[in-house]
Amino acid sequence: MGLLPLETGGEGYHAPSPDDFTLPPLFPDVPWLAWLDKYMLQAIVATILIIIFWLVMARKRQMVPGKGQFIGETAYFFVRNSIARDNLGHDFRKFLPWLIALFSFILINNLWGIFPFTLMPTTAHAGWAYGLAIMVWVVYNGVGIAKHGFGGYLKLATLPAGVPVFMWWLIIPLEFFSNIIVRPVTLALRLFANMFAGHLLVLVFVLGGEYLLLESEGIVNNIAGGVSLVFSMAIFALEVFVQCLQAFIFTVLTAVYLASSLAEEH
Repeated sequence: MGLLPLETGGEGYHAPSPDDFTLPPLFPDVPWLAWLDKYMLQAIVATILIIIFWLVMARKRQMVPGKGQFIGETAYFFVRNSIARDNLGHDFRKFLPWLIALFSFILINNLWGIFPFTLMPTTAHAGWAYGLAIMVWVVYNGVGIAKHGFGGYLKLATLPAGVPVFMWWLIIPLEFFSNIIVRPVTLALRLFANMFAGHLLVLVFVLGGEYLLLESEGIVNNIAGGVSLVFSMAIFALEVFVQCLQAFIFTVLTAVYLASSLAEEH
């Protein structure tokens, strides 16, 4: 990404585009490893790091926690109290391990976008965001069907209590479309769009600043390039905040959808 030859034979600035987020396999000459691209590698490493982190945090627990145990307990209580318990009530314990794993996985894969040797959030690829959303969709619908039965869950999901009969023709399709169809789409789109847009903005400031500072002529362009590179650091800081926030929002909405599937009435 950066300077590409123009048709005139010179060099110019090539603006970042969605094509920059389509990455080739890490080993293109090995057919059986065609599935292993940068996104997949980051997801695998994130999974390994998460497993190691929580296994270490679960060992040698003490009444007076040390620094390491304090970090683990803070992360655990954050998900337990702020996400699971507040949204699921007394049913939260059975879903807590899954919510912790989901939050940890999304957070680490979002944060890959700020590390020097990765600089690309895994969830900036739409496939990963929609894959996570489909998993959530299967879980919360499966939980609802397991508790209420297929017919009972479908009724609860599409027909709110107290709706008069003459309004059923309108409410049932709207509720079905909203609760069954739209939820996973908006859940994935929110995560993907924020990661994609944030990283694209960073690319614009960094690559544009580099071109103005090093490749273009004129003191004004050089100053603008330097300002752009400095300002990109602020964009990086904002992206870290958004990455953490989106992991939280995705997990909170997952807990909310679980709670609605378990509820007796909507």
